[in-house]
Amino acid sequence: MPGDLISRPLIEIAADLREKRVAARELAEAAIGRHERFGERLHAYSFWAPEQARLIAQAADAAFAAGVSVGPLQGLPVSIKDLFAASGYPCFAGSSRRLPADAWERDGPLVATLRRQLGVIMGKTHMVEFAFGGTGHNSHWGAPHNPWDASAHRAPGGSSSGAGVSLLEGSALLAFGSDTAGSVRIPASMTGTVGLKVTLGRWSTEGVVPLSPTFDTPGLLARSVADVAYGFAALDTAGIEPVGFVAREGTRDISGVRIGVGDPFLWRDCDAGITETVQEAVDALVQAGAIAREFTLPEAEAVYAVFLEGGLSAGELRSFLDQELPGWLGQLDPVIAPAVRNAETLSATDYLARIARLRALARTAAPRFDAVDVIASPTLCLTPPLMSEVADADSHLRVNRRIVRNTVAVNYLGLCAITMPVGRDRAGMPVGLQLTAPAGAEERLLAIGLAVERVLGTAAERLGTPPLLAS
Repeated sequence: MPGDLISRPLIEIAADLREKRVAARELAEAAIGRHERFGERLHAYSFWAPEQARLIAQAADAAFAAGVSVGPLQGLPVSIKDLFAASGYPCFAGSSRRLPADAWERDGPLVATLRRQLGVIMGKTHMVEFAFGGTGHNSHWGAPHNPWDASAHRAPGGSSSGAGVSLLEGSALLAFGSDTAGSVRIPASMTGTVGLKVTLGRWSTEGVVPLSPTFDTPGLLARSVADVAYGFAALDTAGIEPVGFVAREGTRDISGVRIGVGDPFLWRDCDAGITETVQEAVDALVQAGAIAREFTLPEAEAVYAVFLEGGLSAGELRSFLDQELPGWLGQLDPVIAPAVRNAETLSATDYLARIARLRALARTAAPRFDAVDVIASPTLCLTPPLMSEVADADSHLRVNRRIVRNTVAVNYLGLCAITMPVGRDRAGMPVGLQLTAPAGAEERLLAIGLAVERVLGTAAERLGTPPLLAS
């Protein structure tokens, strides 16, 4: 719906709210209307909260009327993944049972920041149970529908499976997700949205149900790099002013940016149309003045081998369940249950050895970024699979291993990354370009991402309207 309240850039909507050209309640009603139109079809939310949203929007309007601005997110509709603890909202973390309210229905730091700014929480989005998987499969709740395929139920990505879908639905302008091996970037890539994975420790994970505390990071999804940059600046504790940051960095061009390309591991064995689409995007950036440099990151394949051995997530999730949620193991989604149960066979010696290997690889990878500003690669090497293809544990494991191939290294090597849509593959599904940067380089990464978006165009300009939303 080009031209409506929801479809415009976030920075414009925020300015209109402050200038009282638009009311927060009006914006909330527009978001609610989009959910009423598409929600049953898309299944993005595990807990939809229109009445709470209306109350927050009213409070935001009252503050605006009094001349009070409490933060950049004031009055803006936001969805949160169902592993963020939030007062007044049940937390299931994709499980069949509600988690204990005393621990998981109290605002954590990131949600508290959103609340202080009177961001309008629209509801909690579906996820893979305990964030353990990248397809979006959930036997308890069902998976959201990827709106880029109107004829078949394709994976929306996971584990933040409802996040990208909520953005396309128009019921949210920002979406909170989490990323342990790609759980923000995977759904962003599969749904044609933008996803930011921040450096480990940049944002607190307090109040976020853990999968693997060694690698868990909160993250953001939005409809454009500019929207993600605005949301990042609004939430970050570094005190970045969002409007100034987006306006300043959004005017810089791509000239002179050194882009590392060609790593054989990250670019090989992609489904039809993926490599070609990402390469065309890189070529366009070079034509606009970027510098492409042949680049290899051998540590990416090395850490993926650790993931294939079992990584750390299953063992750390098993520890959390045993200590905090006894009795939960027997009711886990059958697709993820075998891996979590088998984690008890991992010895402490092997667990510590894996951590030591990953830390050593992270140390050797870090200086490679002296030669480039970012690494470019396909975000995913595969077309979003049909949900029927990941319905059992064996097929889910096989596909999930392919899904995280290009994303897990960012987590395991302690880096930050962004994915943005650059076209469609041969199946007509979105293709993501992943830009990876050193630890702590989010501002520089976002500045480059904004320059890339200026050259290539936004998701809406590059992809058009998802077929499931066209009718």
